[in-house]
Amino acid sequence: MTTPAERYERRKLARERLRRLQERARQRELAKKATASPPATATGYSVARPVSPNAAIRAADATVAEKQKLRQSAINALERDVAELGRLADSSTNTANDISRIRKEVDELKRDFYANLVSWQKVQLARHPQRPYSDDFIRLLFEEFSEIHGDRGFADDTAMITGMARFHGKPCLVVGTQKGRGTKQRVARNFGQSKPEGYRKALRAMRLAAKFGRPIFVFVDTPGAYPGVDGEERGQAQAIAHNIREMARLPVPIIVTITGEGGSGGALAIAVGDRVYMLENSIYSVISPEGCASIMWRDATKAELAAEALKLTAPDLLGLKLIDEVVPEPEGGAHSDYEAAARLLDPVLEQALRELASISPQQLVDRRYEKFRSMGQFFA
Repeated sequence: MTTPAERYERRKLARERLRRLQERARQRELAKKATASPPATATGYSVARPVSPNAAIRAADATVAEKQKLRQSAINALERDVAELGRLADSSTNTANDISRIRKEVDELKRDFYANLVSWQKVQLARHPQRPYSDDFIRLLFEEFSEIHGDRGFADDTAMITGMARFHGKPCLVVGTQKGRGTKQRVARNFGQSKPEGYRKALRAMRLAAKFGRPIFVFVDTPGAYPGVDGEERGQAQAIAHNIREMARLPVPIIVTITGEGGSGGALAIAVGDRVYMLENSIYSVISPEGCASIMWRDATKAELAAEALKLTAPDLLGLKLIDEVVPEPEGGAHSDYEAAARLLDPVLEQALRELASISPQQLVDRRYEKFRSMGQFFA
C-alpha cells in the first residue's frame, strides 16, 4: 500500500514528465519549420553549388535515411515516456486525459512513419527476425495440415515446407520456405535457403496436388537458393529452372504470397503463380541489395543506394505490374501481430481462390503463361 504522500509525489513526477514531453513536441515543431526554409547568404539569396548526379542521389538518400533513423528513435523514446507516464499517473486526475491525447498523437506519428519508409528500411523490416514465417501462416490460416517430406531422390530439405491441408474446408497443398528462429533452428533450416532437394520436394508435392485437382498456396520468405558447393554439385540451377517450367504447366490454381524476402531465383522457383501477392513490408528482387552494390559499385556498404535502384518494394513492383496486389499489414508491421496479419491476408487468398476455381485448367495454364511472358515488355 502506498501512502497519500507517495501517490502525490508520483503524480507530481508524472506531470513533470508530461511537461517535458510537450516541450519536446514544441522543439520538434520549431526545428521542422527551421529546416523547411532554404539556406541563404548574407544578401538573402540561396546559393546552389554544382554537384555530380550520383553524389546528389547518395547525399539525398543518406539524408533521408538519417532523418528516418532519428524519427524512429524519437518515436520509440516518446512511446517509452508515455508508457512510463501511464504507469505512474492516477487515472482519476486530468493527467490521464493528457496522456491519452499524447498516446493518440504518438500512434499517429507511428502510422505516418511506417507509411513513408524508404526502400532500405523496408528491406530491414522484411528481414525482421520476429516476422511471421510460413509455419505461422499455416497454423493461422489452414486446418489439418499434414507435412510431406523428402524428394525421393536424396534427402528432406527442412528449409522447404510442403503438405496437404484445408483452407476454409477445401483441400489444398501448402508450400513455403522456412527460416527458423534462434540459432539452432536457423542452422537446421539452413536460414531458409533451399538446396536442390528442397525444390524437387516442392515440385513432387505440387504434381501430387495437380493429380488430385487441389489448389496450391505458396508462401515465400527466402534470401535465395543455397549457394554452396554441395548445392551446385546436385544441380541447383537445373532444379530451379525445372521448377519454373513445370509450375507454368500445372493445371490447378497457384496462389503465391511474398511474406518477407523474395530473393533471386530461389524465390522464383516456387513463385510462378496465377496470383502473386506481397505483404506491405516485404521485398522481391533478382538480387539482394548487398549483392547488387558489390557488383555495381564494388562496395557492399552502398546497399541502401542499391535498394532504392532495384525497386524491390511492394508498391514499386505493383507499379511495374510484376505482382497483382499489395496486402496491408497491421500497424507497426506483421511482426507486431501475427494473428492480425493472417486476418488481413485471409480474405485476399479466399477471393483469389474463388476467382480461379471458376476457370478451366487449360485457361489457367494459358493465362499463367501469358502473365509471365508479358512481364517487362515496356523495357524492350
